[in-house]
Amino acid sequence: MTQSPTDLGADAVRALAVRWLPCLGDGDFVVSPVGLWLALGAVASGARGATADELRGLLGVEGEAAGEAVTRVGRWIGGTGAVGVATGVWSTVPVLDAFKRGLPDVTFGLLPGAVAFALPDDVFGATDDMSFGELPDTQAELDAWVRAATGGRVERLPLGLDGSEDLVLLNALALKAPWLTAFPVHLTRDEPFTDGDGVTRPVPTMRQRIPAGWAWYVGGATVVELPCAGDGGVRVRLVLGAPGAGPADVVPAAWAAPPERRPLAAGSADLALPRFTLRTKTDANAHLAALGVTRALGPGAEFSGLSAADLYIDKVVQEAVVEVVEEGVEAAAVTQVTMTRSAARPRQVVERIAFDRPFGVVVLDRTGEVPLFVGWRRGGGRAAG
Repeated sequence: MTQSPTDLGADAVRALAVRWLPCLGDGDFVVSPVGLWLALGAVASGARGATADELRGLLGVEGEAAGEAVTRVGRWIGGTGAVGVATGVWSTVPVLDAFKRGLPDVTFGLLPGAVAFALPDDVFGATDDMSFGELPDTQAELDAWVRAATGGRVERLPLGLDGSEDLVLLNALALKAPWLTAFPVHLTRDEPFTDGDGVTRPVPTMRQRIPAGWAWYVGGATVVELPCAGDGGVRVRLVLGAPGAGPADVVPAAWAAPPERRPLAAGSADLALPRFTLRTKTDANAHLAALGVTRALGPGAEFSGLSAADLYIDKVVQEAVVEVVEEGVEAAAVTQVTMTRSAARPRQVVERIAFDRPFGVVVLDRTGEVPLFVGWRRGGGRAAG
């Protein structure tokens, strides 16, 4: 029996996205809410006590339930050929076998330099049910893992290793999806785009006529969904808000429920959409306190379900990229957590929808409920191609 997206954590991922958006500002960015949720969720499966309570407030899950939810969500997202999902953990300290069993789809290994005496003597006696795994040679091996997991869209770790890490968790997502109906290349031409500073300049803009059913209104925002070919593995939605509106106000319209949507009055629409690439590296560590996570970030954090070592989250960094061109969309994200110890028939009426000012781009799962990638193009991002 197929479980509903709500059972798989869709509500929790959307809630994380809504809370994270105000932290990201109104410049160009792209992030993966589900990538951050999966990475922190895997860590949360080893949290206990007040640390677990804190992470549950952000993620909606903790402890064994977090491990189960991370596994289900990862399998749900990866259940189509359009999206690849991979998670790996490398450590210098032994990781509890129970933690590993709770994350059956996660690969485990050791960081260079991992040895038995990495733990203090009073802890070493508690390692009978721990295992070590195989030792990676260098950071180059982790960089190679990142390249393979993202199809080369992200080339290396978002944050280089400096030898102070006791545990590194990496979550990677990779997406490649052609449009059901490609934009005709010969119709792409420079058209004016007014950025968030009010500066208008020409940018390469794709054009095609779309059925009315591909677009709708949510409040003051216009949402356009561009169907992808294949088995419907993802949904790509562009969101255009009122002039001057920022991403925190505009982007959530992408996953508004059908009762909140108003249809276009026209029978079809002429869509004008800039061809673009967004790539950003986000220090999510700086945002976690604003999201209610503080105990997990310093000595005294309780991750006793992960390891007998006194680990805490030291850094959380995500690198993400999304490219929208005439043929389709490609996207990838790598989230790195570092831990250390102490179509309708057209009618005559045609509407014009021009994404000629800052707008959002959202890639959702097949149900249109789980935000995989969320981006905002203010105007500073480079054009694709």
